[in-house]
Amino acid sequence: MNPKYSKMFEQVSLPSSGITLKNRIVLAPMTHMSSNSDGTVSDAELAYYARRTGGAGMSVTAVTHVTPNGIGFPAQFGSYDDSFVPGLKRLAETIKQQGSVAVLQMFHAGRLTPEQAVPAGQVVAPSAVASERPGSPEPREMTDEEITSVIRDFGEATRRAIEAGFDGIEIHGANGYLIQQFFSPHSNRREDRWGGSVEKRLAFPLAVVDEVQRVVAEHTKLPFIVGYRFSPEEPETPGLTMEDTYALVDALKDKNLDYLHVSLNEFWSKPRRGEGDTRARIEFILDRVGGKVPVIGVGSIHTADEAAEALETGVPLLAIGRELIIEPDWVEKIESGREEDIETILTKSDQERLVIPDGLWNAIIHTPGWFPMAEDK
Repeated sequence: MNPKYSKMFEQVSLPSSGITLKNRIVLAPMTHMSSNSDGTVSDAELAYYARRTGGAGMSVTAVTHVTPNGIGFPAQFGSYDDSFVPGLKRLAETIKQQGSVAVLQMFHAGRLTPEQAVPAGQVVAPSAVASERPGSPEPREMTDEEITSVIRDFGEATRRAIEAGFDGIEIHGANGYLIQQFFSPHSNRREDRWGGSVEKRLAFPLAVVDEVQRVVAEHTKLPFIVGYRFSPEEPETPGLTMEDTYALVDALKDKNLDYLHVSLNEFWSKPRRGEGDTRARIEFILDRVGGKVPVIGVGSIHTADEAAEALETGVPLLAIGRELIIEPDWVEKIESGREEDIETILTKSDQERLVIPDGLWNAIIHTPGWFPMAEDK
């Protein structure tokens, strides 16, 4: 291995669980829309994970929904009933057999739930405010009883992850889904205990964290990871700003979490507003966290040199998403000194070779610019 990449392969001990990762590389959660029609994990998904989790120190699954009306994508696997545990167990075993730590990501899509995926009136959100994404339905405002029920649902999904043998869970509080919707001034216009001030908008995210940690303490004596993913800003007005994110980070870094996962399309992206210098968002966040909890950075990292440069910021962990779809042996090639052999572009004949499920492959082919694509060689 080239010595300039050695930092990637240092072990990382997660502070709350005490679990040690074999290296600093994380398989990022990537939705693949390839579950069975009943919401169980499919053989195609298992093959996909078996192919690309051998190198990463930790692998975070595609997201699972904790309630029936929290689904966010077609062909997404669920975790809202005990009947899903056998399939989740197969998924955890598949990842762990490759030598990676297995983490189940979970969410409720809130107002981003596809209207056709749930019964009428079941697209719910903190307030009856539609997303600005084209074609978004106006959601129904959740009652206080529904809110407390969903918090319990996150706990129940965590119990199922424990029973399935996962090493941990990641709370998906990013990308505009329900947990972020409660924190956002765009989607949360409530004036009760769940909305209004920054502190009240934090109530739901923190209640989910508390419930998950309560369930972990009750249901397992084994080390178990709890991480939290967040998006640092929103484009909408009103929307989340870096100042809001600092309030979130300040609250989360005192919650005995194992990591904070920053959701970014570009690792080096700059703040939209509110900051005077030219540093990247990830650098501001690292400063705010102050080393109290490990941070995972992510966003359009493709080459070994790009990863090494990102780690120079001091970010303890680096998630690789699209590149591990394009190049499943990315970690192994760097470790064995073959970084020049890393592929960074797909061709239209690559699906079978790369073990990419049909749902994900169709999304790749029909979403221009999502993946770098070349003509067949």
